[in-house]
Amino acid sequence: MEWLGLAGTNKALPKMPSNRRAGSPSEAAEFTALTKRDSQMRVEAELKELVATCPEEDKAGVEKEFEGFKGIFNKFLQSSKTSVDWPKIEKLPEGAVRDYKTLPSPSSNEIKEMLSKLVVIKLNGGLGTSMGCRGPKSVIPVRNDLSFLDLTVQQIEHLNRTYDADVPLVLMNSFNTDEDTEKVIRKYAGFKVKIFTFNQSRYPRIDRDSLTPVAKSCSANTDLEAWYPPGHGDFYLSFCNSGLMEQFIVEGREYCFISNVDNLGATVDLSILNMLLHPTSGSKAEFVMEVTDKTKADVKGGTLMQYENHLRLLEIAQVPKDHIEDFKSVKTFKFFNTNNLWINLPAVKKVVDNGTLDMEVIVNHKTLDNGQNVIQLETAVGAAMKCFDGCLGINVPRSRFLPVKKTSDLMLVMSNLYHLRNGTLEMSPFRMFPSTPLVKLGDNHFAKVKEFLKRFQTIPDLLELDHLTVSGDVTFGRNVVLKGTVIIIANEGNTINIPDFAQLENKIVSGNLRILDH
Repeated sequence: MEWLGLAGTNKALPKMPSNRRAGSPSEAAEFTALTKRDSQMRVEAELKELVATCPEEDKAGVEKEFEGFKGIFNKFLQSSKTSVDWPKIEKLPEGAVRDYKTLPSPSSNEIKEMLSKLVVIKLNGGLGTSMGCRGPKSVIPVRNDLSFLDLTVQQIEHLNRTYDADVPLVLMNSFNTDEDTEKVIRKYAGFKVKIFTFNQSRYPRIDRDSLTPVAKSCSANTDLEAWYPPGHGDFYLSFCNSGLMEQFIVEGREYCFISNVDNLGATVDLSILNMLLHPTSGSKAEFVMEVTDKTKADVKGGTLMQYENHLRLLEIAQVPKDHIEDFKSVKTFKFFNTNNLWINLPAVKKVVDNGTLDMEVIVNHKTLDNGQNVIQLETAVGAAMKCFDGCLGINVPRSRFLPVKKTSDLMLVMSNLYHLRNGTLEMSPFRMFPSTPLVKLGDNHFAKVKEFLKRFQTIPDLLELDHLTVSGDVTFGRNVVLKGTVIIIANEGNTINIPDFAQLENKIVSGNLRILDH
């Protein structure tokens, strides 16, 4: 997190004692402390004014959300140092990360009982705007006209029907996605899946200079830009506040499996659940993070570290600038966080009730449409790992990390690289390599889903593809086959149309349609 100078205060500050020379360290520290206290007081007063604009029936809920906001805002004010002390990072202890292949499979007569202890939670707060779509990202069609949400419901229903179980699906929505999601899930009424929803908090964006909320009313409809959902680290407080966690604990459920709704590889894994419920030694783990082997594409992603005698998530924002290359090293940090998490529900309740939830604050800089510079304070769900006992990493196959963030990812999951079975994408047995190809599509012509789909008569055969780069005005005909490394570059003003049934293997296609061996 970048420390922001606290500017824009207009209240008079107490005079500094005259026996200290101006600009001394002690004087600067006192000035900073006074300014922080002033910011806290002003924010507290403005939040009360915002609550006063709420309908009476909403005030209690808003006040509870604002308590969470005040906590993250005060931590932001106090945290002048956010990077870890690099020399304190220790080598991961023996057994801190278990190999997925060593996990025993449960016996078939245990599975129904095991599933009665599980809740599946999908993080569903994001919009599809980055891919040019309106509404929740989870309703974007990704395969056979089925959306992320359709596939998730299919997966859980198949699990419940196969084992006569009743695993519930819980969606953590944001105020941006809640209304549309509630409409969509009505179509699943006939499925053997109980679907619950709750909303993550709604926090006010902060003016970067004055450090005060830009919102003037609690009504998000009148000024949508003034509000934001504060990252998936808000899960813990919002889940508790919703009453759902208490309900599931009373039902005897012990673990929740949390993942991003756009990660098509994040399915319920019975071997991991078996390990959690039937540990071979010691007590049950409270927090398990699925990690996978880091590749060059993942060098900026979070990883695991041992720090102050505890297993913790390390994000690039916490890394001192002179150690960025160390952080990116695949040799130093072998694992990459998939954000697939298994967390003990009673342990979540204990951490929240005891007030010991502690996550690093992420400062996200934004510019509103009117040019106003704001910040929004967020947290990441995996950062709470350090608050739990018995933490563990599991090194899972890459197939459990299949996110769709860009149309290049969408191209992969729509292709013949995968078969769809009961809502789950499985790598084709005809793919010779377990890894997926590296695909880079130019932003100007391929970034939006609608534009992307127009450029393919059919998605090419990618079974033997290693690397694809496409830039410029390029279209693909039907039944194109791409193998090895293929680079297609249409210069500005040029158009390249790859014809039907073309087979490109280790080729460079340039702006004048010359096809060269790579």
